Amino acid sequence: MPVPKRKRSRARRDSRFANKGLKPAAIAACAQCQAPLATHQVCSSCGFYKGRKVMTTKLDRALKRKETQKTSAQKSKPEAGSGEAGQE
Repeated sequence: MPVPKRKRSRARRDSRFANKGLKPAAIAACAQCQAPLATHQVCSSCGFYKGRKVMTTKLDRALKRKETQKTSAQKSKPEAGSGEAGQE
């Protein structure tokens, strides 16, 4: 019959039970968009924390990019009534 060669220490024995006290993480809802998120974290969908906007989101960056593209396209487009093309 097999017998352990050495005595297992108390630390090694008790470390098996160290994870029994873990509990599932608490999930809260964002106050702005009601998306589920971990407590004390910035909402990744709207960028709000404790009622303040603290982070720009992917959607915010995309909207800003479109606005800058639109304004740069208007600036680079030549005006039809300027008359620069016909003068020589």
